[in-house]
Amino acid sequence: QVQLVESGGGLVQTGESLRLSCAASGRTFSIYKVAWFRQAPGKEREFVASIYWSGSSTGYADSVKGRFSISRDNAKNTLYLQMNSLKPEDTAVYYCGARFSEKTGYGNWGQGTQVTVSS
Repeated sequence: QVQLVESGGGLVQTGESLRLSCAASGRTFSIYKVAWFRQAPGKEREFVASIYWSGSSTGYADSVKGRFSISRDNAKNTLYLQMNSLKPEDTAVYYCGARFSEKTGYGNWGQGTQVTVSS
């Protein structure tokens, strides 16, 4: 099993930055890919960014391209999301998830971390 714990959320103003962290523990060697998702009140959970656990290829939602950057530190088993130029529409609970093959979806969700961007 893999456990994921997010941290780093908070209240910021428009244009400011935050860095989220997601600490992975357990059978981390079995992770294929990790990603950040977010869920705003009354909305579906949506994809934000992804990165391979053993590679450098990344993917981003159009809404965050050029502003957010995903990275990981395998030595620390930690995933990061650097969020710059934050907007009120980025307000959401952010979750990290893991997938274990190309054929499986994301799961093993953490508890999430709240990001609130005030205008």
